[in-house]
Amino acid sequence: MSNLSIDINCDMGEGIGNDAYLMPYISSANIACGYHAGNAETIKQTIELAQLNNVAIGAHPSYNDRENFGRTSQYISVLELAELIAEQYYEFEKIAINMGAPIHHIKLHGALYNDCAKDPLLSKTFIQTIHAIDPTLCIYGLSGSHTIQEAIMLGHPFAREAFADRTYQNNGQLTPRHLDHAMLVDVQNVKDQVLKMIQEHKVVSLQGDIIDIKVDTICIHGDGDHAVEFAEGINKALKEIHIEIKQH
Repeated sequence: MSNLSIDINCDMGEGIGNDAYLMPYISSANIACGYHAGNAETIKQTIELAQLNNVAIGAHPSYNDRENFGRTSQYISVLELAELIAEQYYEFEKIAINMGAPIHHIKLHGALYNDCAKDPLLSKTFIQTIHAIDPTLCIYGLSGSHTIQEAIMLGHPFAREAFADRTYQNNGQLTPRHLDHAMLVDVQNVKDQVLKMIQEHKVVSLQGDIIDIKVDTICIHGDGDHAVEFAEGINKALKEIHIEIKQH
């Protein structure tokens, strides 16, 4: 019997239409706060789905950029960043409280996630903002990134995130989406990558090198073409070898 466990998270409430199919296979849902996708009604609907499936909920704030689905970097000052994150979190929190749904975590979306991962000042601002709002809220951040380093320095709860359906570069960063082979498209490749991350703490880069990776939570992108197939495949593969799927 394995005593390993892993959190499987998914970006949801983004209007893709597959949330109900994904929920049975995951343990945490990152719910769009309306700035890249979604609105108050979709937040409510997604929380309801999560409650039905015993899935932990988290806020998923982004740049205010619905046109590009939050996937385009923007220049932002640290004050603007703090306000951007707090505004979205409080809107999300208001709905969650009304529904009696405890908020488990927060995970930035898209370009905001990547920009903070690479920039120590933006990361510090993000962590400090959340720490002031709720020092117990788990922050999901890219494994090995400044987001995780700043959380460690502040003593704030964190989960190191890796991606089931994205490829990696030799430096441990994700392959940028505009490059070829940024996304994995074969379910067997996805399962192999996830199992290697959990069991060996390694991932094979796009260049073929084996790099170290520490992981507490693994993300499946809800808007991916194969999202449900991947979620089901990962869930089944982990259960077959007795790796428990549970929130961090």
